[in-house]
Amino acid sequence: MGTLLHWLDDLSAPVVYAVVSAMVFAEDALFFGFVLPGETAVIVGGVLARQGVVDLVWLSVVVAVAAILGDGVGYEIGRRAGPRLLGSRALRRKAERVEKSRDLLRRHGPAAVFIGRFIALFRSFVPAMAGASDMPYRRFLLYNALGGVIWGVGNAVLGYAVGAAYQRAETLVGRSVALVTAVLALAALIVWRVRKHRRTHA
Repeated sequence: MGTLLHWLDDLSAPVVYAVVSAMVFAEDALFFGFVLPGETAVIVGGVLARQGVVDLVWLSVVVAVAAILGDGVGYEIGRRAGPRLLGSRALRRKAERVEKSRDLLRRHGPAAVFIGRFIALFRSFVPAMAGASDMPYRRFLLYNALGGVIWGVGNAVLGYAVGAAYQRAETLVGRSVALVTAVLALAALIVWRVRKHRRTHA
C-alpha cells in the first residue's frame, strides 16, 4: 500500500482518478483481483482525498462507475464465453475460487452479486459466474449497481478516515512513526476482515 500511495501521490488528480478506476475495472472485468488490488487502490485514493490531491465525491463517483461497468463486462464475458471461460488455463488454476463463487450463487441467487462485491475472494469471479449461469441481466444489474455504489463510497470514505487519522498522528509523533502506525493499522484491519470472513463461511 505504501508504494502505491507514494506513486499515486506524485500524479495529478485526473491521472489518479484514471489509475484507481482502471484498477477497479480490471479487477472486476478481467479477473485481475488476485493481481491488481482494486480495494487497496480505492482506500489509497481516499487517503489522497484527505490530503487534497483528489476530491472525495468525484473519487467515489468514478470508483462506483468503474465497479459497476467492470462487473457488467465480467457478466457479459461469462454469458458469451461460458464453458470455454471456465475451462481456460487461467481459471483452472483458480478452480477453488471459481467453485466457491458458483456455490455462492447457488445458495444466495442474485443477492450473491451484492455479497460477492464485498469479499475479495469472490469479487473477480461472481459476475462471470452470473453471466455463465444465465442470470437475467436486469436482476444482475440491480444488485451489481447497489453493491458497486456502497462498496465504492464505503472504501473511499474508509481511506479518507485513514488519511485523517494519519495526519493527526503525524503531528503528534512525526512522519516516520505515523507511517508505520498507519500501515500496521491497515494490516490489522485486513487480517480482521479476512478472519471474520473465514469464520462466517467456515
